[in-house]
Order: sequence, then structure tokens, then C-alpha cells
Amino acid sequence: MTERLYYQDPHLFEFSAEVTACVPENDGFAVTLDRTAFYPEGGGQPSDLGFLNDIPVTFVKENDGEVRHLCPQALAVGQTVNGRVDAERRLDLMQQHSGEHIASGLICRHFHCDNVGFHIGDPFVTIDYNIPISWEELKVVEDEANAAVRANRPVHIWYPSKEELDALDYRSKKALSGDVRIVEYPDVDICACCGTHVSFTGEVGLIKFVSVQSHRGGVRIEMLSGKRAFDYIRRITEENHSVSVQLSAKETETATAVARLQKEARAMHERLALLETQAVERKAAELTGRGDVLLEEAGMSVDSVRRLCSAVSERCGGFCGVLSDCGEDGIRYAFAQEGGDLRELTKAVNTAFAGRGGGKPFFTQGTLHGEVGAVTRFLKEQLPGITIA
Repeated sequence: MTERLYYQDPHLFEFSAEVTACVPENDGFAVTLDRTAFYPEGGGQPSDLGFLNDIPVTFVKENDGEVRHLCPQALAVGQTVNGRVDAERRLDLMQQHSGEHIASGLICRHFHCDNVGFHIGDPFVTIDYNIPISWEELKVVEDEANAAVRANRPVHIWYPSKEELDALDYRSKKALSGDVRIVEYPDVDICACCGTHVSFTGEVGLIKFVSVQSHRGGVRIEMLSGKRAFDYIRRITEENHSVSVQLSAKETETATAVARLQKEARAMHERLALLETQAVERKAAELTGRGDVLLEEAGMSVDSVRRLCSAVSERCGGFCGVLSDCGEDGIRYAFAQEGGDLRELTKAVNTAFAGRGGGKPFFTQGTLHGEVGAVTRFLKEQLPGITIA
């Protein structure tokens, strides 16, 4: 059985140990020590990383009471090694795990629900609960959770006797027996847990809920703690500052400024749509009875290309094609001819200009790549009597 130094002192990041076994595994070697400060993956918490001497530890797992360190090189059985745990990673994982305990303890107390899923991911910690919870309700919990952090009370971790365990009201996903490790955050949470935790609640630093979404009849919450939460809020603050500068608005009034901008944009869009409709109608009237025509227009949307082509084809008495050069988005096109069959022409132009598109026999549309002039010359070869309008 490996002696677990990470339980004795979660802030121990360097230690010496003796190699007790080293066997090939997964293109590397599984190294077992007589004692270790490396936490193995478990309970929703990823494993520690670091080094044994100068050899990287890429993953740590538990197997039959032994902690196995996966390394790319072998270590000799019996030798003494110096272990170095990635301290920044360990502290981050402790903050995330401890923050989750504080949050879950309060959520389960408030809403009489169960924590049915927990994962420390990148960048967010996700927690699943088996009842609906609103964002407004979570904001109240967030306030209480951060008050518990600021109180900086000691975290109590112990192995109760069977009698003590039977009398203890603690969170657990299943009934437990034997040596059960209990982690208590005073007045906030009591839970069975095998992970590493901070020694004082103040070490968590900050707890921030990021989102809540419906999930399997309950909710999935994304949250951050500690430095991750601080970095996340800093990024949001910097983004909001940039928005406020661009909108010439106070940083506390960016949402109001964006709403005003959206209102103005909707009004402008409606005005442009009206002007475009009038322009399309005028163009269609100008080309009444002109026969086969091809129009070149720059920067038109897909919908605008379609509308112009349809309107002109109804008046011109023949084939109508519209080409619109949209820069990096390619050349948008639409072909229309009442009672016609444009499938072969569309296939030919798509092949010639790396295009994609199709539609009904009498109306096709898509996107081409190349120069508008080259497409125009190609269509003139296919339809010699066409007029460039």
C-alpha cells in the first residue's frame, strides 16, 4: 500500500521515496513508490503531474491500493527518487474542488437536491443537480458561498468511527462503510470525499457561477474558483472596457448602449430593405422585354441576389443571371428562367469556377470562386445573345 503524503499535507510538493515497482504500460512505464505526494485521478478530480527526478509524470492512477505514476522512462526498483508535484496545478485543482464543495453544500441545503455529477474540466468545473434551479436562485447561493470563503475557517478532514458515521448527516452518492474520509466545511458542507482540499476556506479565494442550463430533468452548472475565477472576471472586464470605449459609454452602461445600437441597426435595416425593394422594382421595370440579361452587382446578400434575379426574370422575357462579387465570400450568383431548365448551365459554371449551388430547374443559386469578368465571359459563351445590364 502506497503511503499517501497528499492526505497528510496537501501543500507538500516535494518529497523523496523509494521505487517499489516499475512495469511497462501504454508505451511507457507505471512506477510505484513506497510513498507519494502525487494525487491519483479520482472523485471527479484530475491527477497531479510533475517529475520523478527529471522524468515527467504524465498521469497518476490508483490500482489495488497502490498509486501508479506513468512515466516515459523506466526507474530502477530500489532507487530513491525525488518527486516534484506541479504546485500551480495542484493548488488550482484544490481551489476548484473546494469551491465545488462549498457551492454544492449550500445548493443541496437550499433546494433539497442531490449532486449527481461533478467534473473539473478546462476551463470550467461542471456540476449536475437533479432539480431545476434558476439563475436568480444561484446568485443568492453565490453570495453565501463567497461569504464562507471570506470567513477563512479551517477545513476539518477525518475518518469517523462506524458509530460516528452512522450518526453523521453527510453528502454521499451512495451508502458507504469501512474507512470513510469525511470533509467538513464548517456550517456549509459535510461530504464523503477522497480528493485534495484547502486547509482554510480563504484559500479558495473566489467562487463564480458562470452558467446554468437544463440537463436531464435538472440543471448543469458551470463554475470557477480561485485564480481561474479571477482570470475569467479579468477577461470579461477587459472585453467590457473595450466595448465601452467603442460605444463611448460608461463601463456600467454597456448593455444599455448595445440595446440602443441594436435599435438603430434594426431601423437602418428596415430602411435599407425598403430602398432595396424599390431599386429591384426599378431595375426589373427597366429590363422589361429585354430577353436574356446578366447583371453584375457588388456586395449583395444571398437573399438580395435571389430577389433581384427573380424580379428581373419575371419581366425580361428570358434568362436572367445575377453575379455579386462579395470578396472573400466569393461570387454569389442566381440564375432564373421561367419554364427553363438551368441545371446543365449551373453544373457547367460550378465546375468551371469551383462553385457550389443548385436548385429547381427554373431557378438556381450558389457561390463561385474567381473573377466576375471571367464568369461573365463564360456565360456569354454559353448564351451568345445575352445582354450585360
